[in-house]
Amino acid sequence: MVDTVVVVGGGISGLTAAWELTGGAAGPGPDTPSVVVLEADERPGGKLQTVTVGDRTVDAGPDGFLGRRPEGVDLCRELGLEDELVPIALAGAAVWVGGRRRDLPPGLALGVPTRYLPIARSKILGARGSLRLLVDVVAPRRDLRGPLGDRAVGPLVAHKLGRRVVERLVDPLVGGIHAGTVADMSTAAVYPLLLAVAQQRGSFMRHLRRAVARGDRGGPGTDGRDGPGGEDQEDGSGTPGPAKPLFWTLRDGVGSLPGHLTAALVERGVTVASGRPAERLRRGGPGEPVWAVETAGGPVAADGLVLALPAFRAADLLAPHDAESAALLRAIDYASVAVVTLEYAEESVPDGLTGTGLLVPRGSPAPRELGGELLVTACTYLDAKWPNVGQPGRRTLRASVGRFGDDRPAGLDDDALVSRVAAELEVLLGVTGAPSAGAVARFTQSLPQYRVHHLLRVTGIEAAVRRLPAVSLAGASYHGVGIPACVASGRTAARTVIEALTGQRAGGASLS
Repeated sequence: MVDTVVVVGGGISGLTAAWELTGGAAGPGPDTPSVVVLEADERPGGKLQTVTVGDRTVDAGPDGFLGRRPEGVDLCRELGLEDELVPIALAGAAVWVGGRRRDLPPGLALGVPTRYLPIARSKILGARGSLRLLVDVVAPRRDLRGPLGDRAVGPLVAHKLGRRVVERLVDPLVGGIHAGTVADMSTAAVYPLLLAVAQQRGSFMRHLRRAVARGDRGGPGTDGRDGPGGEDQEDGSGTPGPAKPLFWTLRDGVGSLPGHLTAALVERGVTVASGRPAERLRRGGPGEPVWAVETAGGPVAADGLVLALPAFRAADLLAPHDAESAALLRAIDYASVAVVTLEYAEESVPDGLTGTGLLVPRGSPAPRELGGELLVTACTYLDAKWPNVGQPGRRTLRASVGRFGDDRPAGLDDDALVSRVAAELEVLLGVTGAPSAGAVARFTQSLPQYRVHHLLRVTGIEAAVRRLPAVSLAGASYHGVGIPACVASGRTAARTVIEALTGQRAGGASLS
């Protein structure tokens, strides 16, 4: 008898789980389960979306994925999309400091300096910040706390290199990836290499530079939400061999990936049901499959479950069956963000915008006429970043807005948000005139916050879920927010359920 596995959630994690459940690269076999994907939205894909700006379709969510992690590229190749892969056209970015753009210098590893002189010459830290950074060269500060399983990124780097490094480099980059703050962000989850480097005697920058040059592991959570700069600031970190692109996209945008994957799944006999949210889980009775997923269209019987959902939605489904896992899942907070994509006439955007975009540190003051602090957290020069996006006579800019604790974007309708972003881009980039077209994509409660001891919390969640028969979790809430990490998460969740079902058929203990 063929088992049925229901995947709840049709984002990239859930779709990849369905792909792996049906054989992955090898394809279906005699023991392949029947798979049903339930997606609450009207189309699968989650945050991988496209939007129409003027007469073009561009990515509304992530616009690329890391090249130094293989999972995204491997999935594209399995789907026959290798010829559709497009490498990033540029590297580098700038940061907004003291009312002007300053290019990020070489020698940064996820925003953390590994060399003194490039930073000092950039004037990003100012005289006081540069002097504080020099301390790490001439009289390095020891870490007196001893080995720890985890620490917050911000305080760790501030202790070693100074507060301005955190405020002007690390928080805009690492905090921006998660739309959070490094003040309480888990180093073990986001950049564990820093924990090891912090324990060594001597210059923190020197030890980090050597570790990066060796290709030491940077961490599961640093795999790249869209934004300017990103991992490409890990310059000079490659291992020996031919250089690989830092980021990839697809010719029709990353937002086209869910469509390709869904079509391939349907060819394999997978049922992909959009607009059909899971309302609750019910345990099956004697002689029935172990689970039933209740939906408005009726129950769907399941021998195994992959919950590829935000943590708080998974908690709602699991609460009646395991209170511990639900409580741990609800402890993961989320940030809401929006992406505003604007098209301008080419002459409206000044020359001299170097790299892929601009980072805007937290608390950067807005002009008096706008009031408060700048809403934009980063701006990507989309047509400069990706060679497949540009069109003659036009420039495409996309701005990210919103951080954890900053809910101002939710208080503005789309027109007001476009107007505010356009006004801020006049200040940040020197853009003149109004945009000829614009679009807004909102991602409510979309980016999980990896706080200190996040991985310990995830270990507890996974241990609790293993008590339930043939259930596993997937998604950005656990081991990384970028596309490669989510692909890996989906595959791992699928394998966990398959092992559990195999164990049950053999009369052994469930592994999930």
